[in-house]
Amino acid sequence: MQTFEKSIMNMYGEKGRKWIAEIPDITAKLAKKYNLTELKPVSNMSYNYVASGYLNEKPIILKLGLNAEALAKEEHCLQAFANFGVVNIFFSEEYALVIEQAIPGVTLKGYFPHREEESIEITSSLIKKLHHANIPLNHHVYHVRDLLQVLNNALNIPNKILIKARKIRDKLIASTKENVLLHGDLHHENILQNGDDWVVIDPKGFIGDPVYEAAAFIRNPIPELLAHENAKNIIHNRIFHFAEILEYPEQRIIDWCFVQAVLCWIWALEDNCDSFYFKELTEFFDRVTPM
Repeated sequence: MQTFEKSIMNMYGEKGRKWIAEIPDITAKLAKKYNLTELKPVSNMSYNYVASGYLNEKPIILKLGLNAEALAKEEHCLQAFANFGVVNIFFSEEYALVIEQAIPGVTLKGYFPHREEESIEITSSLIKKLHHANIPLNHHVYHVRDLLQVLNNALNIPNKILIKARKIRDKLIASTKENVLLHGDLHHENILQNGDDWVVIDPKGFIGDPVYEAAAFIRNPIPELLAHENAKNIIHNRIFHFAEILEYPEQRIIDWCFVQAVLCWIWALEDNCDSFYFKELTEFFDRVTPM
């Protein structure tokens, strides 16, 4: 809870502090309205309050957030990805979602670093499944090109890095041959075991190049990956195997990894969070990404 509260305070200030204090009342009202029972906060929260519980004996997750637009987009994407490897959605309100809880719910993070090959195969299979979903009609989902306009801002990042990221971004956008609905944040902790299968949670929802999808997994788990003595080989192995399994150009995966590392660095600065990991990640991919 302390990490969650710190993240909310950093992002929202006094509004966040007030919302945190109101969470018990909000959850109580929703529990009564939807007959939710045994609600308990989960341990790994970041920018949303998340609790597990039951809906008529069905295991569920209650998710509360201060960003109504982000929650609405998540709901929209879960509906679009229905039957393509995501959890089901039961109810939604402006600042709340009630979704299926994966059981046993262990994440792919438990496979790091000793079961790398399996985790890459699982993630590749899910990427293939997700990208069969149709882009919704009358959608309000950002294109990756719009998301990456933030790279044009003047930021506390070396100008050489920003110039390079902009050039590679423009090259990638111009050369995209196919646009799909992307999960947008497909890392280890968003891939959960559900029975004998694996399912995906927490889609951010963007439209763009399918190759974009692999980069989130490649840079995670944070911060354990870069702290590992064999981080360089792990990253290169992931890139090689994603390229082989998904038939993506290896250099294109590397290019997206670099651009997204810079993007994450920007977001961390904007949210007043520790940006050191993404600075280190950017510097790593800068060394293996030609102009």
